[in-house]
Amino acid sequence: MTAWRWLTVLWLWAAGAWLAWGGAQLLWAGGSGYYVVAGVLLLAVGLGVARRSAAALWLFALWLLGTALWAVWEIGLDWWPLAGRLGVPWLMGLLLVLPWSVRALRHEPDMGQNRGLAPAHAALALVVLGTAILAGLSFGRQRDAHETQGQFAGAAAAASDLPADGQVTAVQNMSMVASDAGGLRSPPVLQGDATDAVPEGEWHAYGRTGAGQRYSPLRQIGPHNVRLLQLAWEFRTGDVRGKPGDPEETTFEVTPLKIGERLFLCTPHQSVIALDATTGKQLWRRDLPMPKGLALQHLTCRGLSYQSAQAAAQFDAAAGQTHSAVALAARKSGAQAMPSPTAASTASASAAPGDDGRCTAKLFMATADGKVVALNPADGQTCSNVAGGQGQIDLWQGMPERKPGSYYSTSPVVVARDRIIVGGTVLDNHSTREPSGVIRAFDIRSGALLWAWDPGRPGNSTPLPPGQTYVPSSPNSWSISSVDETLGLVFVPMGNAPPDQWGGRRSAEAEQYSSSVVALDIATGAVRWVFQTVHHDLWDYDVPSQPSLIDLEIGGHSVPALVQPTKQGELFVLDRRTGQPLLPVTEVAAPQGAARGDRTAPTQPHSQLSFNPPALTERDMWGASPFEQLWCRLAFRRLRYEGRFTPPSEQGSLIYPGNFGVFNWGGVAVDPRRQVVFATPTRLAFVSTLVPRADDTSLLVQDGGPPKDGLPALNENFGAPFAVRLKPFVSPLGIPCQAPPWGFVAGADLRTGQIVWQRRNGTPRDLSPLPLGFRMGVPGIGGPVMTAGGVAFYSGALDNYVRAYDVDSGRQLWQDRLPAGGQATPMTYLGTDQRQYLVVVAGGHGSTGTKAGDSVRAYVLPKEVAAP
Repeated sequence: MTAWRWLTVLWLWAAGAWLAWGGAQLLWAGGSGYYVVAGVLLLAVGLGVARRSAAALWLFALWLLGTALWAVWEIGLDWWPLAGRLGVPWLMGLLLVLPWSVRALRHEPDMGQNRGLAPAHAALALVVLGTAILAGLSFGRQRDAHETQGQFAGAAAAASDLPADGQVTAVQNMSMVASDAGGLRSPPVLQGDATDAVPEGEWHAYGRTGAGQRYSPLRQIGPHNVRLLQLAWEFRTGDVRGKPGDPEETTFEVTPLKIGERLFLCTPHQSVIALDATTGKQLWRRDLPMPKGLALQHLTCRGLSYQSAQAAAQFDAAAGQTHSAVALAARKSGAQAMPSPTAASTASASAAPGDDGRCTAKLFMATADGKVVALNPADGQTCSNVAGGQGQIDLWQGMPERKPGSYYSTSPVVVARDRIIVGGTVLDNHSTREPSGVIRAFDIRSGALLWAWDPGRPGNSTPLPPGQTYVPSSPNSWSISSVDETLGLVFVPMGNAPPDQWGGRRSAEAEQYSSSVVALDIATGAVRWVFQTVHHDLWDYDVPSQPSLIDLEIGGHSVPALVQPTKQGELFVLDRRTGQPLLPVTEVAAPQGAARGDRTAPTQPHSQLSFNPPALTERDMWGASPFEQLWCRLAFRRLRYEGRFTPPSEQGSLIYPGNFGVFNWGGVAVDPRRQVVFATPTRLAFVSTLVPRADDTSLLVQDGGPPKDGLPALNENFGAPFAVRLKPFVSPLGIPCQAPPWGFVAGADLRTGQIVWQRRNGTPRDLSPLPLGFRMGVPGIGGPVMTAGGVAFYSGALDNYVRAYDVDSGRQLWQDRLPAGGQATPMTYLGTDQRQYLVVVAGGHGSTGTKAGDSVRAYVLPKEVAAP
């Protein structure tokens, strides 16, 4: 047994040395003294084992007992933090209790030296058993401190539940309201949720309608039968990430459209596919050409846009008069009002009515080379009666800093009236000279540029004169916009002027519109109001989610509202006519002390309805073992952290929540009947470290050398005083340093701002070497969908499942294993067999590392259950 004994000595001394050395540094930095004591005790245990002393078992029992008491004192009976503190020590104790470990301590022949071994062994066994019982009690607790157990009062809360006067007072007016007449005229209050144009069983836009609710009025699937869902069909697109030139963030994030009897979807590499919605059979496929050599940061297609034949006919009838007026206005102003594409079309521009190239209804696809292509839903062919016969619109017209791949729309364009309205993504933290963030409206029929709102020149939305370009690096909108055609407004979520982590040279115009939601007039592009969610954003807290439009019953009146999720966890609930808060918004003092040449805003807005996580402390540091926890505690103490909005620094700042966001492009789902929101908040910390630049060309943060395949050198911030090293706050094993849970599902009342329930969501099954099925609460990205049947669906958690939840309580009702990551927003519709289908896209997400795939899966109830 000599070899076993010395092996035990070595791992005890190694563990003790790390804990003692690291613990001394932590204590010096003002942290916990536990690790120094633990390290010294383990070194002593190792010495005792080397000497075959029974004292080794007594000392280890003392250490394990002390560790258990310290852990309970520090974090209570919270299972996952407790497991991280006690799991490895318990296994070490179990190893020492085993018979061969005890035999290794025996002296041969026994000359009275083994008399204390049996009591020591018994004592250690009791402590090991007691620790296991403690862990069991923690695991079996019915009350989770991180969860909120509640339930909405029935299917819909009555309007009488609100205060008698129905008023919700905003603490501070955060909005600026403007109009051409010097004031904003309030149109009549909308009734219902303005989604009547879409048949109940269909899905015509990314969020089902232009309102972005991600809500279906279908009710066939409900809490009583959702467990019976079965796979109806699965379609494989054949488009999987990993091709030459693919950036890391190559993602299959599409939410299909359902129009008539067909599904329409796009893939990351620009294929557009039509399927039979009931059978999943491919009807047609169009593989749009994708040029080589694009310097892409993202490669994705979140969805297509659609114009119905009825809507097109309504505006085509008045096209001649409208286009004449546009041309006359352009001539008077010296501006260009012209079809924008220059590429060859696939059909004749002079096609006569009835020619095959003409489209009545239209699909619109934004491509990675900066175009918007119009396709016929019937056969996928390019529409010859769009953009003056060219069938596509070139978004590079008038754009500065033309670098292929550095600008395009990853999100579906807005179709409103006779026009499409489009923004675009630019490279994050690459340089201070990027394409413009201009938002533009193009006439569908002629391709004429109708207006261009550039945050860098916000007072003028008229098209540019010939030869001029938009303002470089002005704030952009990469996410999905929403539209209310009754109010005549499009609601645009805005990003930042690059770079994200240093704003010392931003213009006053950029500061005004960065990280805001902006209401633009559909007809003119004029700003009607702007609500800023972060002042002088230094954290990449651009507004990532589509605004969700809902009419709230307040004080017996229907009030047009807008719900805006944000990366920092706030849900701002605004009057969408004016931008005024309907739930209180307060300005709270923020940490100060920006980097050289920059500044910080003195306060930041906080909403009454907020999923902002509590501030981190050293006790929140976590890991699979005490050794990882110590590493994370040391890292936490070395970083600058003063709570949310801690400015980036050369020292390295802890940013929590990080730029992954509490909410991201998936947004939330809102139920206009229940007046509630279903949310999927994520909690992840990031580290932002500024690296001083001596010149505008050196690569400072590309640890693996220059990017391959011509991809951009991200985070270098060429032209700024600093590059930025941006990474998640994780241990050397890649596990988040903050304790779980990291992901939830939650429900809140939009009229009162109360979070009624919040539950952990997801397991570590696909995040660890072992297929663990415990409900841990894992991160997620993607959006949820709600239905009138009282269920919500979500597939974005990083454990490759799609799940169904009871909207009233958040209780999980059903789940199914996906073949790849489901980081896309599900949708639902009615098939020709009159059954309600749920569709989930499982293609994986490059930057989160979930398994890649190419599956589109449809679920349905058995026929005997779903019978009308």
